[in-house]
Amino acid sequence: MARKFLISRIALAVAISGGLTAAVSSSPAFAAKKEKVSGSFSKEFSAAAAEFDKAVSGAEANPAVKAATDKASAAQTPAAKTAAAAEVDAALGGADAKLAAIGAAATTPLDKIKLGELTRNVGVLKNDPALQNKGLVMMINSGAAKPEQMGQLQYLAGVTAYQTGDYAGAVQYLKPSYDSGYRDQQGMIDKVLADAYKRTNNSGAALALSQAEIDKAKAAGGKPSDGALRTALQAAYDAKQVGPATDLSAQLVQYYPTPASWQSALQVVRSLNKNMGAQENLDLMRLMARTGSMNDKGDYLSYIQDADPRRSPGETLKIIDQGIAAGKLTAGEVADYRSVAQSRVTADRNGLPTYEKEARASSASFAAINGAADAFLSYEQPAKAEELYKLALPKAGGEKDRVLTRIGIAQADQGKYAEAQSTFAQITSPTRLPVAKMWSAYAKSKTGAAAPTAAPAS
Repeated sequence: MARKFLISRIALAVAISGGLTAAVSSSPAFAAKKEKVSGSFSKEFSAAAAEFDKAVSGAEANPAVKAATDKASAAQTPAAKTAAAAEVDAALGGADAKLAAIGAAATTPLDKIKLGELTRNVGVLKNDPALQNKGLVMMINSGAAKPEQMGQLQYLAGVTAYQTGDYAGAVQYLKPSYDSGYRDQQGMIDKVLADAYKRTNNSGAALALSQAEIDKAKAAGGKPSDGALRTALQAAYDAKQVGPATDLSAQLVQYYPTPASWQSALQVVRSLNKNMGAQENLDLMRLMARTGSMNDKGDYLSYIQDADPRRSPGETLKIIDQGIAAGKLTAGEVADYRSVAQSRVTADRNGLPTYEKEARASSASFAAINGAADAFLSYEQPAKAEELYKLALPKAGGEKDRVLTRIGIAQADQGKYAEAQSTFAQITSPTRLPVAKMWSAYAKSKTGAAAPTAAPAS
């Protein structure tokens, strides 16, 4: 489950590929600062750093440095990276040694921010995130960074810490950057920060971070981003927070009702809500089938087993045929289920008028009425099913929420989405509430209308 949501290394590389822009480009050149006043470069630092600054600034125009830098960017193995970084160092005339000498001369805030810039830029040329991070932290701590630069500097320091596996360090810098309102062009800051929280065993903070973004979008009258919803859902799933994970699953598919979203959301709901039985799972599998999100053999087999070829032969055969047609099942795997269903389906379908007649009798039991309604829903006759479920409701007793769920399903199957939302909002039992929330999200996704508020998850 976790693999579906986490940030890919490729996406992270894209997020930082632009490098430092305003913060680096706004650092003053040595020639412009010769006056001996507060905020200037020291004489010793200028003398030590000027030549090396020119070499680093002109790296792209230096064939030897450019070739070594290209090698560093393309290196895949640790050995290749180390060798390429050494070539960059040599092409720059001994970069590490020169940085050490320049550092010994850095005394003023402006010296220190320039030393950090040089260190960071050498790290970029070497494709060395740890060295980049070291330089960025120097810039942050120099005392010379302008307030408008700080958010970007902190973001890049956090990302480079993340790349080195220093997730606590990533949080240390990404959190103040995020809180300051800084947002990178690729929209990665919240995702990297949330994953850093997770990797420091703080899923609660990751959830709060993404939830704040979701709430902000809603308050502004918009819809939360897919990324914010998925990040929050991942955090809630990791923390095993059943109620929030269910609510976020419902929001994800309400706003982004794609098969992939439905598959992820329903997997989360089924995984975390351990107390659901076969009938609850059957209604979730029905939703999965209606949203085109059944994806593997396990989905089809789960549906077939919970539908039960002895109770719902027609529905079972339909799912068997769909699974085989989709290439997820083989005929041999479901031969026994098919045999049982085929032996019963004709008589079951032909018995529908009798089931209805018996269900409408004044003396009909709940079991007779509910069984007839289940049969009509199974054979895709939702209008008749809705009528019969409503007849069963006064006699449902402890089965009330199951009947309400099926009424809502029948209404949704007829396109009566507002009525379905109202029906699902009446469901309160812990085992049925997750099912109701997901079906309500389905109905809401079809209309965009606000759904009635269901009772909170326990």
